[in-house]
Amino acid sequence: MSAFTDAELDYLNTQPLMRFATASPTGSPDVAPVIFEIDGDDIITAGFDITHTVRYRNIGNNPRATAVVDDLASFDPWSPRGIKVIGSAAIEEVDGAPRFRITPEVIISWAINDTTPGIPKMERREVR
Repeated sequence: MSAFTDAELDYLNTQPLMRFATASPTGSPDVAPVIFEIDGDDIITAGFDITHTVRYRNIGNNPRATAVVDDLASFDPWSPRGIKVIGSAAIEEVDGAPRFRITPEVIISWAINDTTPGIPKMERREVR
């Protein structure tokens, strides 16, 4: 079984950006908007020269990461929806270029699997 539901995969594949949060070994947070793609159960993100980024240094010392992909399905009525992934991140090299692989441990989604109008219900599940 996939870590993501079919509805979550459909949603993620339509979104151009996510926010990628990391923390230093002392707990100083950093968040960056990044492009991403789904690779099986994992999220992959890279960039032009990620070796010079705060997130690269952070992941090298502290593999905990969170990713958030969200948007507004509509403004009127107000309809937020999204997915938050909490897990570990690793730096890997593909064709000589580094990238991040985020492996979900917890997935929280709202207004993706259940699109009932009104205040969205948060769904939380552990996947690892």
